[in-house]
Amino acid sequence: MKVGILGGGQLGMFLSIAAKQLGHTPLVLSPDPTASAKKFSDFTLGSLDDPTLLQGFARNLSVLTYEFEHLSVSVLKKAGVSPLLVPAIDALIVGQDRDLEKAKFRSLGMPTAPYLILRQETDLDAIANSIGFPCILKTTLQGYDGKGQRRVKSLEEAKQAWQDLAPHPLIAEQWVKFDRELSQIAVRSQSGEMAYYPLVENVHHDGILFSSVAPAPYTTPSLVTKAQSYVQRLMDELNYVGVLALELFQVQDELLVNEMAPRVHNSGHWTLEGAVCSQFENHIRAITGMPLGSTEVKLPTAMVNCVGEMPKAAVLNSIPGAAVYDYGKEARPGRKLGHLTFTAADEASLREKLNRFAESIGKKS
Repeated sequence: MKVGILGGGQLGMFLSIAAKQLGHTPLVLSPDPTASAKKFSDFTLGSLDDPTLLQGFARNLSVLTYEFEHLSVSVLKKAGVSPLLVPAIDALIVGQDRDLEKAKFRSLGMPTAPYLILRQETDLDAIANSIGFPCILKTTLQGYDGKGQRRVKSLEEAKQAWQDLAPHPLIAEQWVKFDRELSQIAVRSQSGEMAYYPLVENVHHDGILFSSVAPAPYTTPSLVTKAQSYVQRLMDELNYVGVLALELFQVQDELLVNEMAPRVHNSGHWTLEGAVCSQFENHIRAITGMPLGSTEVKLPTAMVNCVGEMPKAAVLNSIPGAAVYDYGKEARPGRKLGHLTFTAADEASLREKLNRFAESIGKKS
């Protein structure tokens, strides 16, 4: 099959590699002439906001997927490519708008942190008497990797954030004292078959994912059941096909749903070494109608993002057995340039490797 991918970053690169390994032909459309996916696909350079170009790109494709959710729905519809799009456009619409996303979660009985939608500046006055300060202000559109959000401790700080953050409206979320951040990644086939990867424990620095550990330690059957139930409700509701990630806050024995990503996800990179079938392979399998692969864990695995710069060779050499992925991007602050994965025979050995690496670059794991 000819598999179209919108976006040529690292997710598009790994999807392209998986598609080739399964015997498909990956075609990538990206506005970046240095895109990571370029050398692994039949590459087209061009704007994702050009409906004419998009229409021509999609001609003769069997299926069209995407590596990020911030695509113009109006452009996709104007180009007439919606019937090819998997996951379907309804998932894209919900996943790119925090207002619609939170409303969808609530309608499906999926608990979230208390929140308010702020449509005009005067709505900021309601924060103190409802969710309270401190809180997190986020743009409802376009936010990712800590961008488009601000923690505020007072009405004065909220007013300044309103001026700084765009586009409007904003969402104000109560500051939750969570125990840890988790993610649940699952895949759903065209027939509705579900497969779940284990819960993953995530650590963020400055709003950007730093590390993921799989399976997450100290999980209980109750937590696993809740996480899988929430992601299944969402995927069934959206008649979803492909991989979806659900970001969660654990508060004691409860899980609050934070965000969804209607695509393969950074916290699933560990599956390249740690699972029988990676999230990328399973996404391609699902969208092309192939049987799903096993989500069984081969070994406890940790993933670390390389942000701003790649680690020096001496650091890498000090961690035996590390798999190193360099995305071939130009270095700049806050940019994900690659990632590492570590596997180990047991959780304690894995944690030791992760801690050693984090200390070598001055981070907390």
